[in-house]
Amino acid sequence: MRISILDQAPISSNQTAKEALQESVNLAMLGEELGYTRYWIAEHHDLSGLACSAPEVMLSYIGANTTTIRIGSGAVLLPHYKPYKVAEVYNLLATLFPGRIDVGIGRAPGGSAEATNALSENFLQQVWRMPTTVKELLHFLENDFPKDHPYAKVKAEPIPEIPPTPWLLGTSKKSAILAGENGMLYNFGMFMSDSDGVQIVQQYKDAFVPRKERHKPNTTLTVSVICAETTEKAKEIALSTQIWSIQKGRGEGNEGVPSIEDAKRFLLTEEETMAVEKMNGKMIIGNSKEVSKKINELHETYKVDEIMIVTITHSPEDRSNSYKLIASELLGYSG
Repeated sequence: MRISILDQAPISSNQTAKEALQESVNLAMLGEELGYTRYWIAEHHDLSGLACSAPEVMLSYIGANTTTIRIGSGAVLLPHYKPYKVAEVYNLLATLFPGRIDVGIGRAPGGSAEATNALSENFLQQVWRMPTTVKELLHFLENDFPKDHPYAKVKAEPIPEIPPTPWLLGTSKKSAILAGENGMLYNFGMFMSDSDGVQIVQQYKDAFVPRKERHKPNTTLTVSVICAETTEKAKEIALSTQIWSIQKGRGEGNEGVPSIEDAKRFLLTEEETMAVEKMNGKMIIGNSKEVSKKINELHETYKVDEIMIVTITHSPEDRSNSYKLIASELLGYSG
């Protein structure tokens, strides 16, 4: 089983954005050392507490500080951009870091309505055009437009020896079918979905049509995980991100991920207490044995090729330790 990392570049209450981004670089380097397959960084806009608005900038820095781990976007929010520009950016990265670049595509706005309007016009229309723009992007990446296409003579230079690998990220039947029909790899975001993921992953496989003879269906499941030496400690650490979610729901939380101590002092309403309990049910929280058991169960239940883990903690040390403990159980890491 392959295990990978999704990083949302969270800013803790005692950090600057620069410090948070440096921790993202540190995490990618650690992931490479531990044996994780890939490291992806997310795109968000004008969301307090999340530091990465431009994955392509971070990936150039991360690529220069790593050598083997695959790196990519999780995800490029395609309705904001022209496919040609996305292809140029990721072809350039693939030229710099051969055989290591993934370009994950998503359709979410990634921020507020105001930020969306500031980024792009007609966002909703561009969401409706996703089937067309996804195909256009794939043609630019593969450099294989039909001869009669208006862009047949347009190349997304530089053309790398190994093209970026295109993924579609989603949480719905619609995204799964779009990925399958275009022969793309598919990442199901279990950590942000209440849908029947098992059925959605199967719908992707059923819809899969290879673009090239070598292409086969490939699926990844993204889950939220907090691992520590003991279950009790893991639950304490997880409380920070859970309370932060509640704070953001109140329109607060602009200071970033709260400390464990501040999270414990935070007063919850009855409804918010139920919301935290629901979060506990969606997250994997526990010691290394418990976490590895649940990850293996998900792998079997969903029948995916890979598990991707997103971990948000107040302390960078707790986050690193969580990934280390998982690697020791599932990746054979013994450092």
